Amino acid sequence: MVFKLTSPAFDDDQPIPVKYTSDGQNVSPPLQWSDPPPGTKSFALIVEDPDAPSGTFRHWGIYNIMGERTMLPEAIGHGPKTERLGKGVNDFGELGYGGPAPPKGHGTHHYHFKLAALDVDELSRSPSMPVVDIWKAAEKHVIGQAELVGTYRR
Repeated sequence: MVFKLTSPAFDDDQPIPVKYTSDGQNVSPPLQWSDPPPGTKSFALIVEDPDAPSGTFRHWGIYNIMGERTMLPEAIGHGPKTERLGKGVNDFGELGYGGPAPPKGHGTHHYHFKLAALDVDELSRSPSMPVVDIWKAAEKHVIGQAELVGTYRR
């Protein structure tokens, strides 16, 4: 089997519903994954937009996702804490999810949801770090990676 990341909200290479963008409710979409590699102890997730005018823009990052998980619900992080998730500071300068917000008329942007299966229980004890640092820290421990791409345009 192949480690795979999907969403019940949108298919790979298809538009992200407005609800999950800055033009809507700006909440994270639900995500599901299957068949992580043996030895997975935790996961880290980031969302990047490589089509941003200033270069890759990081919209979201979370880490210390328990290895037993197979999904993240919609709007994760908006309710009571049930585990020690670390949240990334996105390129908007905010802690947590910042939905797609491409410049009007800039064409279709591609949002890469990248999920890394890690060989450690905790990536960091820090409750927050910049999204770019999440991926740098994760790279040393990646035993598998799955990706889902959503699109959005204004």
